[in-house]
Amino acid sequence: MGETTSRLTTEDKALKINLTPDIYGCFAEIGAGQEVAANFFKAGGSSGTIAFTQSAYDMKVSDSLYGVASRYVCEERLVTMLDTEYNRLAEVLPTKHKESRFFAFCNTVESLNYHKTNQGQGWVGIRFQLHLGGPANDVILHIKMHDNSHQAQQEAIGILGVNLIHACYTHYNDLEHFLSALVHRIPRDRMEIDMLSVSGKDFEQMDNRVIALNLVKRGITDATMFDLAKNVKQPATALYKKNVLLMRGRFRPVTKVHIDMIENGRKAFLKESRVKEDNLEVVFELTLKDLTADGKISDNDFLDRAKLLCSLGYTVMISNYLKHYKMVEYLSAITKGNLMGVILGIYNLNTIFDERYYDNLAGGLLEAFGRGFGHNVKLYVYPAVNVDNGDIYNLDNIKLPKNLLGLLQYMVDNDKMTAIKEYDQNLLHIMSDDVLSKIKAGVTSWEDDVPEEVVKAIKYFELFGFQNKVLSN
Repeated sequence: MGETTSRLTTEDKALKINLTPDIYGCFAEIGAGQEVAANFFKAGGSSGTIAFTQSAYDMKVSDSLYGVASRYVCEERLVTMLDTEYNRLAEVLPTKHKESRFFAFCNTVESLNYHKTNQGQGWVGIRFQLHLGGPANDVILHIKMHDNSHQAQQEAIGILGVNLIHACYTHYNDLEHFLSALVHRIPRDRMEIDMLSVSGKDFEQMDNRVIALNLVKRGITDATMFDLAKNVKQPATALYKKNVLLMRGRFRPVTKVHIDMIENGRKAFLKESRVKEDNLEVVFELTLKDLTADGKISDNDFLDRAKLLCSLGYTVMISNYLKHYKMVEYLSAITKGNLMGVILGIYNLNTIFDERYYDNLAGGLLEAFGRGFGHNVKLYVYPAVNVDNGDIYNLDNIKLPKNLLGLLQYMVDNDKMTAIKEYDQNLLHIMSDDVLSKIKAGVTSWEDDVPEEVVKAIKYFELFGFQNKVLSN
């Protein structure tokens, strides 16, 4: 973010928008998010910017404006608000449209209640014209609020709303500056943005998956996700009432052994009485550590992996959770009473049982297991080839310190861990690093180690350093 912009206060930003003669729009705020328009009024000069504002606090009033809803704080409600209010501007002020760049700012927010028994969260969005007479663009985001008072959360929403409107008009063509401006004066311990998507003619060159990566990379959130259609998803909404089957890895690239793991892990998971095909969500997760190449996180390398996973039809999650128990703890809070399965290789299980891994916890390994692998979580362990003797290395012959064998047995006896019995032994030799080396070296045998769809994608998009060789006569 430029030095000048970083020094602007919330009032400065609101005033700058108010004094821009061709920016004109409206505000519609449901629930607790009624502070954004107030900032523009306080800044002065708002008559040249604001057509109208409204705050539908009562549900019946909200229904009269936007239709009956089963949920009031959700993305669907926000989009309906944006549609309604932006269209109203164009209908009521047809001549104004010729001289102004219209915008509709909307939010629907649940802040901390009186008894402090809920998590403040909400949806915020803007539909706006960047150019006079140009097409409308949307920016939609989901927030989680961490202030411990209702008033502080309202204040934070007011700052965010001003930041968003200002950033859309001043930093729309630079993702780094846009994100910096968006969270300006709102530290992470006050507010988290765990989903952000852009759409419209003026944002065609911006990939929402790269936005998702940068939310995590910059510490704006710890986890976010997207689907095969490149749509960024808010995790709590996407996984609502779902049984989640999680597989973590680098997937650089996706190989046949990865597919064997997920397919056979899925079969085992579906044998659970609570898990049905229609309430199961398979999630491939990439951690920032696994996205690191040559000491830095490469957007291009990330997109290579994202394209492959999406081409196979999987939902992808990006997270800051290096340790398994933290990722499981995060997802368990979302899935609540539903079952969660975690597929992992036998060597990853060795890491999970390494006591040094939990030196940061007062309760060490036992605390981690209690937090991450407690109720409604089950581990599915996939075998490997023993690097020492070439034998199959699995849950039956895993090498652990004697003092931890009792914990392992406890996990198995209490149905918190099981071996994946069905697997293709002929695939166990495949290693992603070897495949990647072959691709870069131009050795064609890598094609035998990855699914056909992945072969096609790597060649078509020239991923992971693959180069199509054009033969000339």
